[in-house]
Parts: sequence; C-alpha cells; structure tokens
Amino acid sequence: MPHSGLLLNTTQDQPQTGNRPDASVIVISYNTRRVLRQCLETVGRDAGPAESNGVRFETLVVDNGSRDGSPEMVESQFPWVRLIQTGANLGFAAANNRALPLAQGRYLILLNSDAFCEPGAIERAIAHMDADPGIGLGGGRLIGKDACWQPSARLFPSLFNDFASLSGLAHRYRKSRLWGRADRTWADLLEPTEADWVPGAFSIIRREALQKAGAFDESFFLYYEEVDLCRRIKAAGYRIHYWPDVVIVHLGGESSKSLGNQVRSRSGAQLTLWRLRSGFLYYRKHHGCKALLAGLLELVWHSARALRNGLSSDPRRQEKAAESRALIRLLAEAWKETRGGRVSPPRPW
Repeated sequence: MPHSGLLLNTTQDQPQTGNRPDASVIVISYNTRRVLRQCLETVGRDAGPAESNGVRFETLVVDNGSRDGSPEMVESQFPWVRLIQTGANLGFAAANNRALPLAQGRYLILLNSDAFCEPGAIERAIAHMDADPGIGLGGGRLIGKDACWQPSARLFPSLFNDFASLSGLAHRYRKSRLWGRADRTWADLLEPTEADWVPGAFSIIRREALQKAGAFDESFFLYYEEVDLCRRIKAAGYRIHYWPDVVIVHLGGESSKSLGNQVRSRSGAQLTLWRLRSGFLYYRKHHGCKALLAGLLELVWHSARALRNGLSSDPRRQEKAAESRALIRLLAEAWKETRGGRVSPPRPW
C-alpha cells in the first residue's frame, strides 16, 4: 500500500528563504464552524498575517465539504486565511495533502479545528525544531477543556499494546511501565521525550523530512494516518519528539458530531468501523500477516466479553454484551471491505 505520490513544492518553487514564512499552519475542517472560529482566533493571536516576536506564519484552512457555513465564515471573518474547498469529505489524510503543495513555510503545522494553541505554543514549537535538525516531527502536550491530560507521546501499535488496551490493564495499571507503555502513562508529563508517534491534533513537521518520507497515505480516511506518517519519517532517519511546554487544548470528536445518529447508534458506530478499517490497513502495510492476528485478538476478546456479560441479568452487563456483539459484526465487515487490509474502500467512507 504505497503512500500518496503527492510532492511538496521544492525550494525552487517557493519564495527565497528570507521571505518564506517560518511555518504554515494547516487546519482541516468538516462541519466545525463554531470551534473552527475559536481555533483560528487562537492561531491569529500568535500566527496572523503580521510577525509575532520575529516569527512569520501563514494559515491555510481545508474545508472538507462542510454544510454548516464554515467556508463562508472563514472568508468573511478571517481574510488572512487561505481557504481551500475540496467540495467533498476527503478525510484527514487526503485533505492535508491538498494543502501541502501550497504551503510556503519552513515548517508545516497540522492543527485540528477543535484544537486551540495556548499563547506562545507555535513559537516554542518552531524554536524546538530549529534547535535540533534531527527532529522530523514534534508534538505538544494535549489537554482537555478541563485541563486533564490526553495521551500525547505514544508507542506504535502492536499486538501487546492492543491487548493492554482491550483488556483494561493499561487503564488499571497506568503507572506500570509494562501495561502503561503504549501511552506512556507512567511517565512525567512535564518531561520532554522521544516518542514513536504523536497525535495529529497538533504536530509540526520538518519540510525536508516530509519530502523524504512522502505525504500522507490517502488509503487512511481517518485514524492511523499520523501513525503511518510518523513511522515513515522515523524510517527516513528522523526522530519524533514531544514537548510539554507546547500546550494545546483539544476538545476531540467535533467533526464526528456532524455525522448524526449513525455515529452513536448501538448497532455499530461508523467511527468504530473506520477505526477497524484503518487498523487492518495499517497492520497489513507494516506487519503483513499480523493484520489477521490483530483482528483475531479483538474478535476473541469481544466474543468472550459478549458471552460473559450475556449470561448476566444485569442490564448494564447486557448492554456490554450487545456492544461486543455489534463490534464483532463490524470486525467482519471491515475485514471484508478492506480484503484483510489490502485495499482501502472508496472515499468518502
């Protein structure tokens, strides 16, 4: 499964270094008008058209076929933003790939529309990248609206890490270096560290690293696309880093709310199906036949969970059994649709 053949502009295609923005902030939006406005306001505070403490920025918004007036809001209220309209929901990877060839910055900053940069976050991220040319991609400390920590420096998926999460052992033994390894829940959150990957809610990418690794793999509509990119950037000889002083408030799940009841239906969440499809695509691409083992792991776990809870008369346990039975059906559907992780279903998913 090759990554997208889309190429970034070369230095010959772009302004001379002295005139080039230090960073291009790329925001993908799908029916997120309310939070998109807040996102752009926080970016504009530090990364508007004017210089901020000697650092220059540009901002690009890729609208993925929104129906809530988002494009009109951007055009009328943020004239310094470059708006790119896809006309359809292309997904996260493909939408970013539409913006990358147009971005002029030395660095590329990917920012979710429901993620808000704390003051100075972008400037500090650029300073960290300038200080270490070996870093290909970096991320910051993600916190919720209530200031609660969100996983921000993570290990690549593996059968063991998947089992730790499925079984609940990762949550129960958060301070264990073994069970808490995937999300590094045992670590000091205020210590910078090297990671396997960082979430796509906020990431800063070195242009040269992306030119070597290639753009996003558009086979991934949603989920795993940033994991795949980080893996390829590391394979290209660069490191992935996490910085706690780059603080981002991340709400999470705003685009999914526009999908309506089909997302949260008991019979099977659409986002869960997308997650399963992308998981099979990722495992097949990077681990071959382990795609089957990853599917079997989840199948066995949820079969046992459905059987155990289905024997109880407790309504809460009956609900858990129903959830597991629904996920088993989605597993089979995702496996069939991706032919065991070999092909990506047509967009939009």
